[in-house]
Amino acid sequence: MKIYLDLLQEVLKTGTCQANRTGIDAISIPGAMMKFDLNDGFPVVTTKKFVFKSMVAELIAFLRGYDNAAQFRELGCKFWDQNANENQKWLNNPARRGTDDLGRVYGVQWRHWRKEDGTEIDQVMNALNTIHHDPTDRRIIITAWRPDEFSLMALPPCHVMYQFIVNRERNELNLCMYQRSCDLFLGVPVNIASSALMLTLFAHLTGMKPRFFTHFLADAHVYTTHISMVEEQTKREPYPLPGIVINKRIPAYDGITFRPDLINEIMPDDITLEGYQSHAKIAAPMAV
Repeated sequence: MKIYLDLLQEVLKTGTCQANRTGIDAISIPGAMMKFDLNDGFPVVTTKKFVFKSMVAELIAFLRGYDNAAQFRELGCKFWDQNANENQKWLNNPARRGTDDLGRVYGVQWRHWRKEDGTEIDQVMNALNTIHHDPTDRRIIITAWRPDEFSLMALPPCHVMYQFIVNRERNELNLCMYQRSCDLFLGVPVNIASSALMLTLFAHLTGMKPRFFTHFLADAHVYTTHISMVEEQTKREPYPLPGIVINKRIPAYDGITFRPDLINEIMPDDITLEGYQSHAKIAAPMAV
């Protein structure tokens, strides 16, 4: 994860301090890229304690198409509580359907993209099926970017688009993710691990090996309230990356029976880190 620490230092060194919608200034740079080879281990930060179970729960909630913070909490993730219940703009939105409602955020778009005729597109199942049946397709994309439904969301998507790329010769699955707004200290470590886990799960269900995750960051920023935390973190020496294990309850594709529907059955306890070491936790406030 040295590449992540290098990006933190680059932003503090070369970035420009700018105002933004949260009211908390951020130091930002326009455009960055990080590439992780999963052969080197699972890309999770070790220079501070990582909220692994919360990340897993959030991704599962996305993959199930959940739209309520209570559903996220039931799986073990509280990331969305503030956006659901403390974002004043969302609280005043007539589209909000009461406590914990998130509206048509990420997972809703992934699993229930609404068409004009009232039918829906399940992008997750489409992606899994295309990886399996048409792996050379260069349009294996999942996106949550819906300008026509921004008013129905507690928060417009930050991680906008995922594209899966198959290397048939090596039987490897790769993922590129484009993120428009990147909170480097709090959000990006979760985005890295979540995307790497998504890649790992999709590879598992299609009988491939997860290989490269490439993260494209547009507005990469450090909030001014996080500067001291970032400075502390970048002084720490990273530990070796851990491995990741998927419970045998969720079998990998064996070349005979293709079960993309198993994506709906994964539970947080089915995913574990193996050999994870980290430095102490560094707490920081979230800019809502």
